[in-house]
Amino acid sequence: MNNGQHILVLDDEDNMRHMLSIMLNRQGYHVDSAADGAEGLRCLNDNVYDFILCDIHMPEMDGKTFLVHALEQHVTAPIIMMSAYGSVETAIECMKLGAYDFISKPFKKDEIIMVLKKAEERERLKEENSHLREIVAGRFIYSGIISRNSVMQELFNQIKKVADLKTTVLVLGESGTGKELVARAVHNNGRRSQKPFVAVNCGAIPANLLESELFGHVRGAFTDASGDKEGLFEQADGGTLFLDEIGEMPPALQVKLLRVLQECEIRRVGDSTSKKVDVRVISATSRDLYADSATGRFREDLYFRLNVFCLQLPPLRERIEDIPLLAEHFLKRYDSGNEYNPLRIEPDTVRCLMAYHWPGNVRELENAIERACILCDGGSVTSSCLPASLRLRDESYPGESFNYENLSIKKAENTIERELIRKALAKTVGNRTKAAKILEISHRSLLYKLKEYGIE
Repeated sequence: MNNGQHILVLDDEDNMRHMLSIMLNRQGYHVDSAADGAEGLRCLNDNVYDFILCDIHMPEMDGKTFLVHALEQHVTAPIIMMSAYGSVETAIECMKLGAYDFISKPFKKDEIIMVLKKAEERERLKEENSHLREIVAGRFIYSGIISRNSVMQELFNQIKKVADLKTTVLVLGESGTGKELVARAVHNNGRRSQKPFVAVNCGAIPANLLESELFGHVRGAFTDASGDKEGLFEQADGGTLFLDEIGEMPPALQVKLLRVLQECEIRRVGDSTSKKVDVRVISATSRDLYADSATGRFREDLYFRLNVFCLQLPPLRERIEDIPLLAEHFLKRYDSGNEYNPLRIEPDTVRCLMAYHWPGNVRELENAIERACILCDGGSVTSSCLPASLRLRDESYPGESFNYENLSIKKAENTIERELIRKALAKTVGNRTKAAKILEISHRSLLYKLKEYGIE
């Protein structure tokens, strides 16, 4: 317990004030007391309190009236109402007005101490969250990217150096690490920031349509070409074109992209003339393009043309110090509750988040926090609000998370099997075929087990 704090006790019964003063003094608190609300307000004028214990039924000014006046004076100390059995409804009404909690009389010593400990923990969390918000709003955020990790800080410096240039940039990183955020940071911090930023996912558009999307087409170029269409290169003229999942681009189109990068001109599908464009190209992939170029899956000359300046994003598991910052950021984004009483993350929940290996990286963390905000019933996010996979603490040996009171071998086997599947999927970045090979089972068996264990 954080001793030496200042408490105000309001109660019209001398014996109650005396008893609470002695008990709290022994716990290390400094205690002032008042016989009614009016006297309590005078105490507030002269002192700043960490906590306030207030009886509901008092002469001259009752506890509810005191509460209203105290909140009007912007008192930030948690106010804990003390109520007799017959006034519980009034106590609940006081909580709706802004009281922190209530305790029913008569109460035991341990009860009042527990309520104060809970209030202390809440205040400590509020201070920590406030500090995290200040950090998020300050030096650990760059162009919408949040990190205190040294590798990420160096990445921010690299972005600053390349932002003003037309140099092609290749952003590498696992799925969910925030590659498009990095691309936007390069664009927004350079001379082209006032011009368009156009993004396209090369893996999401059918191969036969991607050329038309990138370069445009003229009327009659193909069956459905009823008019001229401007391509994404033209839309991004003067600005930046972000080619996400560049590793999925068909080989035939890779040749044409290389020509655009070399000649700075495009030709619409079906057109006989070319057009000059001024576009800065940033590409991104979660694939190993160097290995793909060695096997012929990706053109080696295009790889070297794209990889003039490389920005490598570390996975979230290698920057765990960022997890509390990111969790707080996403909590603020998805908290739909009272702005005066925002959700907070319990310390155990933060530890649970930091113990997880995050195969889906920052995107998975964001989804987990959004889910927790939906499931959270109280004012704090507990570990029970997180997906079950996050609550498996020990990543090196899943058996450590067993309940050894349960001696079922079958349940132990299921836990190990589920954990090994999760690790295999993480290692192969979600590639189920490769994961099945690592696990030495058939692809069909893996699909069955994914459904059985509810693994997405």
